[in-house]
Amino acid sequence: MPQLKPFYGGLVLLPAETALALKLVTETDLLRLKAIARLHARGLPADVSWDDLLQEAFARVIGGARRKPDGVSMVVFLSGVMRSLRSEHWRRAQLESRDSYALRRLRDSEDSPDPERSMIAWQEMARIDRLFADDPVALQIVLGLAEGLSPDEIRKISGICKTDYDSARRRMRRALLREGLTSCEKK
Repeated sequence: MPQLKPFYGGLVLLPAETALALKLVTETDLLRLKAIARLHARGLPADVSWDDLLQEAFARVIGGARRKPDGVSMVVFLSGVMRSLRSEHWRRAQLESRDSYALRRLRDSEDSPDPERSMIAWQEMARIDRLFADDPVALQIVLGLAEGLSPDEIRKISGICKTDYDSARRRMRRALLREGLTSCEKK
């Protein structure tokens, strides 16, 4: 991380402290971002800490190198900046290292969803479970789809006939559209 120059009266403010002072984030947001930074820093070289990722993300936003789009929360935006910084570190480490197999394997694990997206997916799945709590056929279909089963496999395992399966899928689709839980709608 670059050496910070002192500000007002010799006092050095870290970018995160500056972001708090400018009210770019709340204290709660900062706590969330610290947890996300810890996750993003896993497996990075020893000279890169989670705090380095967090401070660099704030520095880029405060310095104007990264601009938050309208309609995106600061936590989501800064999480994306940290993910980008992590990728930069991986590229640099891969170029510097001859042991690229292990690095490639670790980098491939980056394709997993970030913590915020995982939390959103979990919340949506909980809503789906509540939505179909009174429909056992729909719940069996949801569970089968979550396991990656094909429609034929779901019907075979659950003992659902094709007609009941198709009817349940139509009911599910209407309910999901009504609740806004589909990915085909633009927000």
